[in-house]
Amino acid sequence: MTRALNVHRIAPGATVQDRGRTGYRAFGVSQGGVADPLALAEGAALLGQSVDCAALELPGSGGVFEATEPLRIALTGAPMRATLDGAPLAWNASHALPAGSRLEIGGVTAGSYGYLHVGGGFDLPLQLGSRSAHLAAGVGTAVQAGDSLPVGEDTRSGVGLCLPQDSRFDGGVLRLVESFQTAFFDPATRDRFTETTFTRDARANRMGMRLDSAGEGFATSAGLNILSESIVPGDIQITGDGTPYLLLRESQTTGGYPRIATVIPADLPRAVQTPSGGVLRFRFVSRDDALEAERKMRDHLRALPKLCVPLVRDPSQIRDLLSYQLISGVTAGDAPDEKE
Repeated sequence: MTRALNVHRIAPGATVQDRGRTGYRAFGVSQGGVADPLALAEGAALLGQSVDCAALELPGSGGVFEATEPLRIALTGAPMRATLDGAPLAWNASHALPAGSRLEIGGVTAGSYGYLHVGGGFDLPLQLGSRSAHLAAGVGTAVQAGDSLPVGEDTRSGVGLCLPQDSRFDGGVLRLVESFQTAFFDPATRDRFTETTFTRDARANRMGMRLDSAGEGFATSAGLNILSESIVPGDIQITGDGTPYLLLRESQTTGGYPRIATVIPADLPRAVQTPSGGVLRFRFVSRDDALEAERKMRDHLRALPKLCVPLVRDPSQIRDLLSYQLISGVTAGDAPDEKE
């Protein structure tokens, strides 16, 4: 039988994602790929496999799944309520998924995007060098109930590891560097931008998120008379009415709206995981500071496998408790005779 994960129910907009595709921006196809790259790396570390393995990205809520053969899974990203045949599963951890068992993943308790990883990764056909769906570019499709997702060969066997949960799921401060067009905004407008508290609008997707705030918008002396230029994820465009939009993984490749700044790559996982209504602030940093943050992020990603620790299970949730060797020896309890 083919190794696969059968999908009985799933959240709208769920897609299989890997690190995305490069080399196609000249043709209007942005990199796309997983919204939260840190969550992808966490799943790879928990399963002891390559970060190139594709995972299932779950926006806001999960679904109901069943394996055709025994699989290893990991759950990362925005915490969600998860059960295996009714027994709770720890998040940010790896688990065994027996064939025919029922995995249920509910709604997020924090953040925006949760991830379901499988040992061997989801083995969808490569399209333009990636297994990622890029719905904005018309590449691939969303996962639907009734789908059977093929799973690649798994050369490892370990489960029962977990990683510490971090704080990127509740908004916070995002660091900025100047863009090509920051100088079009006068110093007072730039200062007001960094002094403003924003909330993430509910109108957000993998292309970008609208940032709401009280007070007037953020106009530029250049108006909208700007030539279209290359765009990267993290750019903050200011539309004609002064509203900021933070562009994300599936953003367009060029645009003509002025950009007040760019969120550094190390802070994009926090940005995408900010829930609807979550609070965000911004702070400019130097190029050197941004490069140092990138170095620390890369160091953290390389260190993830060493940060995995055994998952301490609740004995009341272990269905086969009697099969575990809980005591390796016995003693009569008598103290040894003291030597005279």
